[in-house]
Amino acid sequence: MSRAVVIGAGMTGLSTAWHLQEYGFDVEVIDRVGVAAGSSWGNAGWLAPGKTIPLANKSLWAYGPTALFDPHAALHVPLRVDMRLWGFVAEFMAHATSRAWDKTMASLTPADLESLHAFDELIDNGVKAETHHAPFIIGFENDSQSRGFLAEVEGTIRHGQEIPFERVSLDEARELAPMLSDSLTTIYKMGKQRYIEPDAFCQAIANAVEYRGGTFSTGVEVVRITSTRKPAVELSSGESLSADVVVIATGAWMPELAKPLGVTTRIQAGRGYSFSVETDNPATCPVYLPNIKVACTPYNGRFRVAGTMEFLHPDESFQPRRVESIIHNTRPLFRGVDWGSRRDEWVGSRPVTPDGLPLVGATRAPNVFTNGGHGMWGIVLGPVSGKLLAKQIATGEVDPILRPFNPLRGRFTNF
Repeated sequence: MSRAVVIGAGMTGLSTAWHLQEYGFDVEVIDRVGVAAGSSWGNAGWLAPGKTIPLANKSLWAYGPTALFDPHAALHVPLRVDMRLWGFVAEFMAHATSRAWDKTMASLTPADLESLHAFDELIDNGVKAETHHAPFIIGFENDSQSRGFLAEVEGTIRHGQEIPFERVSLDEARELAPMLSDSLTTIYKMGKQRYIEPDAFCQAIANAVEYRGGTFSTGVEVVRITSTRKPAVELSSGESLSADVVVIATGAWMPELAKPLGVTTRIQAGRGYSFSVETDNPATCPVYLPNIKVACTPYNGRFRVAGTMEFLHPDESFQPRRVESIIHNTRPLFRGVDWGSRRDEWVGSRPVTPDGLPLVGATRAPNVFTNGGHGMWGIVLGPVSGKLLAKQIATGEVDPILRPFNPLRGRFTNF
């Protein structure tokens, strides 16, 4: 039996491990902390292909400069001397054009269309978890705020997705999300989307992997991978593990292991924050406030509030002021929320690439692969990425969906 080592126990790594088992691999998963300890734990848990779109768009040219000097802006780029960070920002902004958006969206759409089927496949084959079917409520204070979002929906439909989308009244929206305040006067409902509790879902995949004979090593860090024909994984403990296949699924930390193996596309941690609160009346669906970039989801009987794109190093400390800014921006748009009941405060480092495309496939090192760089979409695209990467590893066949995600496409792409 061939042996595979998967580095990273988030949604992408766990999904890859599960699918490698489907091809008969003996799998070990290594994580320096534990299951779902990175950006998979506290995110909004959206399975929303209709919102799985490029992050860079032309509106950033107006929004970005003002965000630099707004302490409550959803986008936070620190004003510090950091050539690596500003190099990433320059590449990211170079993709903030209509042409680049369309090119990236065309590459993402085939994965978007398969993403929910990949979740169903896991559940139908022994992963004891569930996805929640619910419309998404999208709210604005006025019509003008909604124009950019409506253009994104139009673009997503134009590229091949079918998205039920309609305007609803505040009273209709409150039947699903009672906490909406009177300040929200322009409201839409988006159908054919789902959500999950991401930590529980990841744990369910881990349980399934372990039940089928997979092993987990946590609390240990991989410091280097070498490979001539057969890869070797060197651990911080000094131990070396051999394998037939290695998959790097370490999210925002991927460059530390993958760059020496030829993966030169920049990955920047786009850190997101979340917390949960009690509400007078529970929501039965996710809520999105695009103007302030806040995503909310029912979570364990509470309401998870998530937001911010903070470009910092993934290991920098939790910044309480980011949570305060989310509350500052969100409070006027909700009612019946007990902000003092806040708990589950979290920051997670989402791995953002300049061109908005993941890095899924082979490195230059024989039998070493990557699965990451999904930006904000690692949860929804994790299972389909893991499925198709496992197929590539086992059969040598690169699925057409993965071709734009080639990890060796280089730092600079033709856009």
